[in-house]
Amino acid sequence: MRRLATVLSVLIGLFCLSFGSQFLLDPETAAAGYGIPAWPQGDAAGYFWLKAFRDLADGVVVLALLALGHRRALAWVLLLFAIAPFGDATTVITYGGPYATALGVHAATGVTLLVTAGLLFASSSGGGKNGIVSNPREWEGIRPLDRSAV
Repeated sequence: MRRLATVLSVLIGLFCLSFGSQFLLDPETAAAGYGIPAWPQGDAAGYFWLKAFRDLADGVVVLALLALGHRRALAWVLLLFAIAPFGDATTVITYGGPYATALGVHAATGVTLLVTAGLLFASSSGGGKNGIVSNPREWEGIRPLDRSAV
């Protein structure tokens, strides 16, 4: 389960970097697979760059947390990142895009993020019963708050 969570996390990070790069380097081609029939023209095409940098940032965050070994934090991040693809699916449907793209690309991505977050939660240490750490060594490197200065 831990290995599957790691593989999915790496793939998510790499896909985010790939999508971000595509929207920066060739936005018209990248946009064609996104699912909204009418794309912005002129200055409004700057929205492609917003999409690009959002995806690049997401990919860097995912890969950095994984590289640092912060699996529970990554699980929370992926859980929250799932908002974006479900929002994308809703947007595609709302603006007349194909249901196949909305569900097969965006909603499926959201489900993948939720599943990966669940696998990360299930396979990472950091919480005993009710989220209480029973063994302080599980949080090695995290020091208690020094309250003497407060």
